[in-house]
Amino acid sequence: MNLSVVTMLWVYAAIVLAGGVMGLVKAGSKVSLIASVVSAALVALAALGKLPLVAAQIVMGVLIVVFISRYVRTKKPMPAIPMIGLSAIALALTFYLGRG
Repeated sequence: MNLSVVTMLWVYAAIVLAGGVMGLVKAGSKVSLIASVVSAALVALAALGKLPLVAAQIVMGVLIVVFISRYVRTKKPMPAIPMIGLSAIALALTFYLGRG
């Protein structure tokens, strides 16, 4: 895996983890924290080469679906819209950058 993909995975994992911490602080959501820790850990393991890149791509895809579902259900753009966008961009970059 090239350095660009690894760097992008670390940045994505950090943002996902920060979002979970914000969910805990702002809304008292322990579920958000747990989900973000698990998601960020899986992406980090892929960045370290301990899991294949496809594991991180699956996490990103699942998060896209979860946040679309959340947005459709609640109509609240935060944090759904930024996470959908971030995850879609990150997923596209892993395919684009990961092919070489």
